[in-house]
Amino acid sequence: MTAEHTNALAAETSPYLRQHAGNPVDWLPWGEAALERARREDKPILVSVGYSACHWCHVMAHESFEDAQTAQVMNTLFVNVKVDREERPDLDKVYQLAHQILTQRGGGWPLTMFLTPGSLIPFFGGTYFPREGRHGLPPFTQVLRRVADFYRDHRDDIERQNRLVAEALNRVNPPAPEAQSGLSAEPLDLSRNQLGQLFDARYGGFGEAPKFPHPPHLGFLLRHWAATALAQDPDNMALEMATVTLDAMAAGGLYDHLGGGFFRYSVDGRWTVPHFEKMLYDNGQLLVNYAEAWQATGHAVYGHVARRTARWVMDHMQSPDGGYYSSLDADSDGEEGGYYLWEPGQVAGVLGGDEYRVAARYYGLEGPPNFEGKWHLQACEPLDQVAASLGMSRRRAEDLLAGARVRLLAARDGRTAPGRDEKVLTAWNGLMIKGMAVAGRLLGEAAFVVSAGRALGFIQSHAWRDGRLLASCKDGRARHAAYLDDYVFLIDGVLELLQVRWRDGDLAFAVALAEVVLEHFEDPAAGGFFFTADDHERLIQRPKPVSDDALPAGNGVAALALGRLGHLVGEPRYLDAAERTLKAAWPSVMQIPYAHNTLLLALDDVMAPPELVVVRGMPAQIEPWLARCRLHYSPRRLVFPVPPGADGLVGHLAQCVPRGDAVAYVCRDLSCSAPVTRLEELDALLSQTDAAASGVGIYPGAG
Repeated sequence: MTAEHTNALAAETSPYLRQHAGNPVDWLPWGEAALERARREDKPILVSVGYSACHWCHVMAHESFEDAQTAQVMNTLFVNVKVDREERPDLDKVYQLAHQILTQRGGGWPLTMFLTPGSLIPFFGGTYFPREGRHGLPPFTQVLRRVADFYRDHRDDIERQNRLVAEALNRVNPPAPEAQSGLSAEPLDLSRNQLGQLFDARYGGFGEAPKFPHPPHLGFLLRHWAATALAQDPDNMALEMATVTLDAMAAGGLYDHLGGGFFRYSVDGRWTVPHFEKMLYDNGQLLVNYAEAWQATGHAVYGHVARRTARWVMDHMQSPDGGYYSSLDADSDGEEGGYYLWEPGQVAGVLGGDEYRVAARYYGLEGPPNFEGKWHLQACEPLDQVAASLGMSRRRAEDLLAGARVRLLAARDGRTAPGRDEKVLTAWNGLMIKGMAVAGRLLGEAAFVVSAGRALGFIQSHAWRDGRLLASCKDGRARHAAYLDDYVFLIDGVLELLQVRWRDGDLAFAVALAEVVLEHFEDPAAGGFFFTADDHERLIQRPKPVSDDALPAGNGVAALALGRLGHLVGEPRYLDAAERTLKAAWPSVMQIPYAHNTLLLALDDVMAPPELVVVRGMPAQIEPWLARCRLHYSPRRLVFPVPPGADGLVGHLAQCVPRGDAVAYVCRDLSCSAPVTRLEELDALLSQTDAAASGVGIYPGAG
């Protein structure tokens, strides 16, 4: 960065914005100063939206934003605004949707939009534009000049188009449901069947390349299988769709076989070559999938992948203060994926003898390169087969491969690591708190639970002010009014953490978050929740997200978490809000059920309310009771260990009083059993709702 090129982004907290602080472009952050300047100078606003781990954002920055001639055109013709989509998902959602309306195709990042300064409605937009024309795309400077000329010469046309765009934006949110509209289990079966049609039986996953992990699909299928198994009619194909996909992702290039954790998506249909960025939100959701799949099937590989992913998060993505960082870049030393790629000679230089022979066969180094002349490691041959072909035992091959991983990882650590975005996002921390809590509880890993607790403590200390959340924190500076996702992902994470580590203050925190959601985010007329609060900055649209994308839908998590919190504390307002959300989203759900699987999990809770188990007693005394509760995969079961001295218990919890060393209260269908004071009695009660204990058995591939 040179002093003459330092722009207004130098004062920002976002690492992505600060990456552009040395550009010759006169960037401004989104805010009144930029908007007022555009109105005063009567210039269109060029809004560029991206994030720090985005490969093509870096490409456009290097080609155009660091180029003095391109910057001169931008500075002359536009007021230029840079947006970090991770800090401002409200802006990103609105302008991605506007891009789709204008172009009739999906957007992406970098997003490049041109707004009229008065209305802030875009009149032209696109994604990546090259500096020099190629692949049918015009040079960026040519685009800039044509857009500026059109703004100058066709104001009436722009105003007419803006009115149409505004009308289209206003029609996006679902209308108020009909007074007599009800809920049914129909979309649960519809989603299952749609996923069956999309499922790739050969390679796993859903749809064609590029392939994304889609954690809500996997969680829905696991839960659907458990429900059918409990009903004595197990849908083993649903379980197979989930496990084949989990197997393929763990064996393929989407998974980092040396360091742990998952990349963003696969560019091909066989999970071979990923887009190399690593995002906190993917790994938080996949932690839940793999831990639950381990519990459901007993497959050791799922527990292994979950443990290594969680440890990667703890070692590389958790700040000393406890908050989880956002992402790792796709690039290092200007090369996409370069940190992760190998050549056989490099591997042979690190390993020797049998260790190399096992690694070369297992990771595919004896086959053709799979990424730009180099090898991205993946499991290409079953280890049993590798061992047999090399004339050694399976145990010997396992030991050699484990040693090879250690040495290859140490060698890789000597390379230039990808950049890390060290801002702490409240919503994404909520997802990882949940992932760590679930993995810690199911896998018996206390360190994961401690990690989740540290992250929650960070959010409570740094991002909770005057009864409201802030969305982002970097270098001790928290800012940006929080969004729906921040609140409801955090409630969901706290509820999972309470199931393995009870803290009175955490329950009170979840209730406080829920009250803010009801007061400031709910749509009182139509039901459901807006993405932004009622006192948020006014934008050209107020989204109400109901379908899942890279993140689970905020309304889906709201309905799920509020419903479960309502059952726990006996608060009917939360249960009613969850049901209103489902009714508000119903037309969208029925149109494309599989795109709303998070909402469908909440619907399943409404159709069959969760089983609530409260166990009172000191940790040592109740541990066998908790182990019994967690013995089988029972996703409708919520188990809360509450110590005898817990304070502030309300509603149903207040009735669950301690008795002797240990006592359990089991509630189903909104009614509770008498206190259970013998472990054998608890076992008998729980066996009625254990899918694996219902006489059906575990998926035959388990072992």
